[in-house]
Amino acid sequence: MHIPVLTGTIKRRLLVNFRAEPAAVQRILPVPFRPKLYHGHALVGICLIRLEQIRPVGLPAFLGIASENAAHRIAVEWNDEHGVTQQGVYIPRRDTGSRLNRLAGGRLFPGEHHPARFVVVDDGRTIDFQMKSDDGAAEVRVVGQPAAALPVDSCFSSLAEASAFFEGGSVGYSITRDVGRLDGLRLETKDWHVSPLEVSEVYSSFFSDERYFPAGSVVYDHTLIMRDLVHEWHAEAELASPACSCA
Repeated sequence: MHIPVLTGTIKRRLLVNFRAEPAAVQRILPVPFRPKLYHGHALVGICLIRLEQIRPVGLPAFLGIASENAAHRIAVEWNDEHGVTQQGVYIPRRDTGSRLNRLAGGRLFPGEHHPARFVVVDDGRTIDFQMKSDDGAAEVRVVGQPAAALPVDSCFSSLAEASAFFEGGSVGYSITRDVGRLDGLRLETKDWHVSPLEVSEVYSSFFSDERYFPAGSVVYDHTLIMRDLVHEWHAEAELASPACSCA
């Protein structure tokens, strides 16, 4: 299936990050992935992203669509067919408020999405974000405002270190309805830049689920925010993998 290159603007992107015990994360990862570690921690989180003017490259911006989306993600590494270590993110679940994204996901562009309701208040500083999936399986809540630095208890010693770690995870692989197949998608930004967000409230039903993350195995670390970035989405080659039980 030919998948077009998509372009548009990332109006707002929150990377809500948690540090987790590698053994707990490894149990929910399908082959060929292993956790990408930082100072001994696995990094998991949620990408909460508002996209605008999304359309195939070559079409005018006014034909693009806008949507609110959420992707639960895990920083991973794997070895390619030549034994070379690759890095990216594994995405066990995607949710969207866009009916078109749900219909086109896995067809016109990689990644299948669950329908969800999004309530977002964003005045350019304070963000109040809520998402609940229609199937009741996923819920996210984040409230925050700009900060001068990362939290003092973050596993990253600086914003630059955190930025470099997550910039390296530009390739994401998502589960699909087809057993044994992972859809690949690569994000290319024209001007990667992140800022810290001080969070007063944060909740993810997935990372709070003790079936996957036993008590004490996952802890909130920090949140990064990006705004108004021109970008492109490129399809990556599919990966063959056993189905994951956390879908």
